[in-house]
Amino acid sequence: MQENHLLKVSEDTSLGNVEIAPEVIEVIAGIAANEVSGVAQMRGNFASNVTERFGKKNHGKGIKVELTDKGIKIDTFSVLDYGVSIPKVAQQIQDNIRQAIKNMTALEIEEVNVHIVGVQIDKEEDTNLDEA
Repeated sequence: MQENHLLKVSEDTSLGNVEIAPEVIEVIAGIAANEVSGVAQMRGNFASNVTERFGKKNHGKGIKVELTDKGIKIDTFSVLDYGVSIPKVAQQIQDNIRQAIKNMTALEIEEVNVHIVGVQIDKEEDTNLDEA
């Protein structure tokens, strides 16, 4: 990601400026992506996985926000449940992120790129297969 620039939101500066940090966009996008049915988890890095083991939830995990001259680009890295329609879930992720960010920040998103990095097979099904 580029240097952490703040996004100026307010047009009327008579009362002051309203700025949003890119980390806020990451959190909003992460929560919106996790709300989609069929998303098992978001992919994080080693540090975020260790942090979660100590009980701190990282809502921006699996989200990369890039600020460009044209607008905001968001990349999501998701692990889906086995058996779901990947194109349908990916479209729902894009729609949910775009709508959540527009509702909460009034910002328009240039791109929402969805990267499916894995499929999670339910562990209960595996144990039932072993018993049979």
